Amino acid sequence: MTTRSAPVTGERRQLINVAYRMLGSLADAEDAVQEAYARWYAMPAGRREAVGSPGAWLTTVVSRVCLNHLRSARVRREHYVGQWLPEPLADPAERNAARTPGIASDPADLITLDESVGMAFLIVLDSMSPAQRVAFVLHDVFRYPFPEVARIVGRTPAACRRLASTARRAIRTAQESAATSTAEDAVVVRELKRAWETNDVDALIRLLDPEVAAVGDGGGVVRTLEHPLRGSERIARGLLRFGPRQSGQTLLERTVNGRPGLVGCQDGAVVTVYSFGVSDHRVRHLWAMRNPEKLRSWATAPAA
Repeated sequence: MTTRSAPVTGERRQLINVAYRMLGSLADAEDAVQEAYARWYAMPAGRREAVGSPGAWLTTVVSRVCLNHLRSARVRREHYVGQWLPEPLADPAERNAARTPGIASDPADLITLDESVGMAFLIVLDSMSPAQRVAFVLHDVFRYPFPEVARIVGRTPAACRRLASTARRAIRTAQESAATSTAEDAVVVRELKRAWETNDVDALIRLLDPEVAAVGDGGGVVRTLEHPLRGSERIARGLLRFGPRQSGQTLLERTVNGRPGLVGCQDGAVVTVYSFGVSDHRVRHLWAMRNPEKLRSWATAPAA
């Protein structure tokens, strides 16, 4: 008799990719995938053998687990200390360069870094209703037909089409306001790093959009911005107060969620990951992740 173990195990990459985009958290994505596998192996062997497509079955379960998680997340967020940001992802090649040989790969290595995991993209997804987010991710990112999406979300295909359409407009608006290439972003981030390291406040102000917004996530564990900060001069001076010279951190240029970013390292450990939204050669959004729980996959400082 044929077993379903091998094909099910081979679905892990796809499931992690789906769950991370839906939840914006690698830890929560892992939990969702583990829950799906637990349900699969809890079924009697006969029922497993009767499933025509184990991958589709697992994706359905993962999506429903994510949907339930998103529905309860708003309640949990009320108790979250400070601002909540998606968990940042390192480029596997950059991160693995710092890994000790022989250490097993991390689930973060399974995530495909494309525009659908960009920090700005995930921030927009986080503003959607749970049904909108799941419908959009399944249909627009992973190309699931609306009848299948409807079965997962518990809506009609027409309703799911409307949900995805509304989400698509929000994504399109965000992308149009930040239509820059990776190379352009890298130039701006490099110049900002240089200005920050040399305490050049005038250069920082020039590199920041006048309406720039900065958000920090410390999870109530470490110090960061309590509320979003706005304005180029205000943020520039705030950056200098906690800059590399004052904090003793080393700033490194690294890829964050597929886009140019910065990593703050101290005593051989990553303590802050900075993501940027760039438009018209200026930073319009700055996201600083300092919550240690969301930096677990960045624990070791990458090589300079």
